[in-house]
Amino acid sequence: MMGLLDLVGTTLSGWLTDQLDARWLLFSYYGLRGLSLIALSFIDFSPESLTIFGIFYGLDWIATVPPTLRLSNMVFGERSAPIVFGWIVFGHQIGAACAAFLAGMLRQAQGSYQDMLVLAGTAGVAAAFLAVSIGKCRVLHKAAS
Repeated sequence: MMGLLDLVGTTLSGWLTDQLDARWLLFSYYGLRGLSLIALSFIDFSPESLTIFGIFYGLDWIATVPPTLRLSNMVFGERSAPIVFGWIVFGHQIGAACAAFLAGMLRQAQGSYQDMLVLAGTAGVAAAFLAVSIGKCRVLHKAAS
């Protein structure tokens, strides 16, 4: 279910990236993703609750790729953007590995993933606010020269 909804969400995100400011799309995606992870830590884990979470999270899962590519092109130019995006993906994988390791450590120590879900959700909300500032310095620098 999440995989199919991911296809829909990513395709819709590509269309939205052509229509809207990619920074605000990332703000929305990361913010909603972060809030959904925080909410996940407080739900009852019933099949209904997890289905609702799966639908929402599936639509959002890889939706960040089109606006991230757009911003990479905008900030670094078409020539450098592919290698920059490769480093972004690499960094994402390192962060994911560290998060998974930390989640396992917290689960062993506390018997629950709740703190990790709240931590990951908080990081998502922080990323949302950081996304809005991407490229502003470069755009301001170009306008001044």
